[in-house]
Formats: sequence, structure tokens, C-alpha cells
Amino acid sequence: MRPKKHKTTGANDFFRARLDQIINLKHELVRLTGKIDWDWIDGEIAPLYSENGRPGTETRFVIGLLLLKHIYGLSDEGVCERWVHDPYFQYFTGEEFFQHAFPHERSDLSHWRKRLGDRLELLLAESLRVAHDVGALRGKDLERVTVDTTVQPKAITFPTDAKLLHAAIQGLNRLARKHGVRLRQSYSRIAKATAMMAGRYAHAKQFKRHQRQLRILRSRLGRIIRDIRRKIEGQDALEEAFALPLSRATQIRSQQQRQRGWKLYSFHAPEVECIGKGKASAPYEFGVKASIVTNNRPAPGGQFVLHAKALPDNPYDGHTLRDVIDRTETLTGCAIECAFVDKGYRGHDAQNPRRVFISGQKRGVFGTIKRQLRRRSAIEPVIGHLKADGHLGRCYLKGRAGDAANVILSAVGYNFRRILAWLRALWYLFLAAFFSVTSHRTPLKSAS
Repeated sequence: MRPKKHKTTGANDFFRARLDQIINLKHELVRLTGKIDWDWIDGEIAPLYSENGRPGTETRFVIGLLLLKHIYGLSDEGVCERWVHDPYFQYFTGEEFFQHAFPHERSDLSHWRKRLGDRLELLLAESLRVAHDVGALRGKDLERVTVDTTVQPKAITFPTDAKLLHAAIQGLNRLARKHGVRLRQSYSRIAKATAMMAGRYAHAKQFKRHQRQLRILRSRLGRIIRDIRRKIEGQDALEEAFALPLSRATQIRSQQQRQRGWKLYSFHAPEVECIGKGKASAPYEFGVKASIVTNNRPAPGGQFVLHAKALPDNPYDGHTLRDVIDRTETLTGCAIECAFVDKGYRGHDAQNPRRVFISGQKRGVFGTIKRQLRRRSAIEPVIGHLKADGHLGRCYLKGRAGDAANVILSAVGYNFRRILAWLRALWYLFLAAFFSVTSHRTPLKSAS
């Protein structure tokens, strides 16, 4: 059922303290609270609920928690713990009186992320609207954009053969215990010791012994696969439950280190891709490619993320430019005059190819265009802040839906951090101007 509307009484309570009486109402987080259109967000989310059932958690509470999590780079558990002892967090989520206990479950954040899905872009649109409303972003700043891609790493370890084989053995054993399938032998202790020795032999460059340990792991994994298939044969429910894990285990057992084509890099996260971006520090990264769009023209509040999207299946950058520009125009409501990209976008499919400028390009680049093209590299520190201060540096959410949600929410958190910095700077400028005026005011003459 649709969540209840947020309401405030405005009355005092003898036993509880009102938040607006114990916090600084000039704080940037309090001022940001009044700038966000919570009613519009609630109206956009309402169609995702049915008319029947128990009413959901208030929209402002959960959306406020999601924003606070990505603004301050916290985990789901961390933002819930900080909410209890931070009155500014409670005021931001719509509370009227100070609360001494968290009123909901932490899992509500996970349920809401799944429910919102593609509608998370409305939070990105709202962040841009608020930035424009407070003067940190102007309409003319949206006409020229910079587009680039990066890799959002997944929360997995480096996928060596021994680790993958050991993880497949452990995963099949867990699933067998869960469904009550009694295996002839689990090979848990043998697999653990063998994987450990394989790593030691590889470190010592004793590769013949290392390959022998891998053969042992492969043979034990094959025995478990065949044993499970024999035990579940003819049982439709168990065959359906084991179909996907058995296919992953078979793929891990058969794949080789240097084979071409699709490979599986994680047993619990099969969507992980191996992406090489040409970095000396990290030749290969394991995650999903993400597209980031920022304003090329310096805005008063700095660089803002105008569009962010996960790009599964590792597409070529140039083949994604057309869709990215269209989605950015839809999100901002402003036509893009020109876009600045790096050399990875050569051979792009943009609608107006003459208005797309690639770094290192000489033809048609002069004067103002040359200066704007030099600002293309300004997107790199934005991506760095998305990874260091936000959650783009490591995605802990499950599946491709989690990858897509983490990219968008990281961009939303970055935009609101820029807005908070802008509001803080405006307040400091106001205080400086106020005290400078009062310090130069001449004192009144005393009456004689």
C-alpha cells in the first residue's frame, strides 16, 4: 500500500525535545532539507505501490536515509546507527522530536532500492534542480558536457583459479545442506588445504606443483557436481534450485586461464566482467563499466554529475554516446550543444557528430573550442571523488540491478555534497559581510 504522508504537528511535548529547538537552523543540512521537494518525490514513487496491503514506510524517511548514506559515504548499518545519535540526520528524514531508537528495520533500505529500480534517476534530477535553485548550477552550464567512462569494481577478490574452484566447492556444499541433499563426501577440508598450497606454490614459482593442486581441486569439484546430479535426478524442485549453481560450477571447472571468450570471475557474482582501461597501477579491473557526464563549463558550485549509468556487457565507449547524450538531455531538460570526450569514443554514433570533440583532435579545434577541449580532463577528479568519497570505488550491492543503483546513487551523493559545500560557502560569505559592516559602523555620540 502507498506510504503514509509525512505530517508534523507543530506542538510541544513535555517529555520530548523538539529538534528545531536543539539544532542550528542555519546549518547547511537543515537548509538543504527545505530545498528538496519531498512531495514531488512522493508523488513519483506512489505508482510503484498497490492500493492494498499494509502502508509502506514514509517516503521521506527512507529517501532521506538513502541520500544521507551516499552524501557521507556510509554503509546501510552505519547510516542507521548514526541516525540514532545525530539530530541533524533525524531532522533531514522528517522527524519532529528527538528519537532514542531507530524506528524501522535496516533491511527497508534494500527493499526500497529494489522497488525503485530505474526510478532512482528522479533523485539525480532532483539534485540538479536543487543545485539550480540555490544558484550553484546555471542553465547555460548544461549546454556543454564532458562524457567519460570508468569501472565500478565489484566486492570480489582477485579471481585466481584456486580461489574460484574452492568457492564453487563451498557454494555447492552450502546449497546441498540448505536443501537437505546428503553428499557422499564434501571435500571441504581437502579443498581448503589444496587451495592454500596452490597459492603457496604459485608464490614460490613452483608451477608444476601448483598445477597438480589445481587438478586435485578440479577433480573434487567434478565429483561433487556428479554426486549432486545423481541425488536430485527426477526431483523437479531440486533440479530447478541447483540448475544455476551447477552451471556456474561446471563453467569454473572447465575454463582455462588464457582462454578467449566469456569467463566466470566470481561464483556469487556472475555479472562481474574483466575490464582493461590501460592503467599501469591496475591493468585489469573486475566490475562493470559506468558512464559519467559532467558540465564542461565551470559552474558557480563546481562540477556536477548530469547523468550516470551502468553499462553491462562492457560495450565500446563510442557505441554508447548517442544514448548517453539523449538521456542527459531528458534528465536536464536542456539541449546539448557540444560534447567533449577522450579517444575511446572514436567512431561514435552521436546524432550530431560535428559537435563532438575528441581529445587530440586538430580539425575544427581553435579558439574557444580549444580551451573547452582542454577542460575535458576536469572530469577525472570528479570520478576520483565519486570513488573516494562515495561508493563508486566498491559496489557491495547484489546483481546488475545493484550495480545500476550504486552508480546513480553515488552520483546523487556527489551532487548533494557539492550543494552542501555551496550552502556552507554562502553562509560564510554572509557572516563575513555582516561582521565587516558592523566593525566599520561608527559608534553613537553620547548625549551631552
